[in-house]
Amino acid sequence: MNWLIGTAGALIVAGAAYRKRSLSLSGAAAAVLMGAVYYGAGNLFWFGTLLLFFITSTALSKYRQGSKSDLEKSYAKTGRRDAGQVFANGGLGMVLCLLNFLFPLEAWNLLFIGVMAAVTADTWATEVGSLSRKPPRSILNGKPLPAGTSGGVSWLGSLAAAAGGITIGAGAWVLGLWTDMGPDFPKFAAAGLVGGLAGAFSDSLLGATVQNMYRCGVCGRSVEVPLHCGQPTFRAGGWNWVTNDAVNLISSVIGGAAAWLAAGVM
Repeated sequence: MNWLIGTAGALIVAGAAYRKRSLSLSGAAAAVLMGAVYYGAGNLFWFGTLLLFFITSTALSKYRQGSKSDLEKSYAKTGRRDAGQVFANGGLGMVLCLLNFLFPLEAWNLLFIGVMAAVTADTWATEVGSLSRKPPRSILNGKPLPAGTSGGVSWLGSLAAAAGGITIGAGAWVLGLWTDMGPDFPKFAAAGLVGGLAGAFSDSLLGATVQNMYRCGVCGRSVEVPLHCGQPTFRAGGWNWVTNDAVNLISSVIGGAAAWLAAGVM
């Protein structure tokens, strides 16, 4: 029955997101599969935390979208998520959900909070930080960068990342109460905050060092896409296999590990 409930719930959410153009067709299909697993192998704690990430991140991507439309042309992924982005953001959490189903341990829950806090913090930092009136600064040397450049950080974006991480930690705590997990609020809050910040800053660091990047020959901007300003771009650095989705996945692993370590000292 839980598998049917999860599938039905995921169909409703993914269908609405597809109609609102927040998910592509492949992204919607991936979201249905993921939602079925999250609820079928897990419960409301797992499914609800995933929804908290998706709903808040989607809402922020739509907030003042016109002001961010020019920057989105530099990103490999835009506000409309495809299957690759869906799995990069929620695939590791799905694996942890299945592991918990097979071998129940509290560690899976804490790792999951960190993973979801990382992807939430990174999304919030991007969506809110792009609205900053001050230019971002390089995470490597602190020098100002053009808005939207990978590896750039700002105070506004960093505060948004912290808020996103805490939101996941607090939301997971509430969902844990509803599912009789008996969660420890300080432990969950620490996992969300530390996991979120670790994931967001890891994303920026990877973006500044090893992510596959291009440079636009027309405007000179460093971008993540092979086509910009209507013209093909050229390779500007990074490793071929380190795409935006790969960066998201690696950052979520780091966020999960950081959350588990932070919860362990509480």
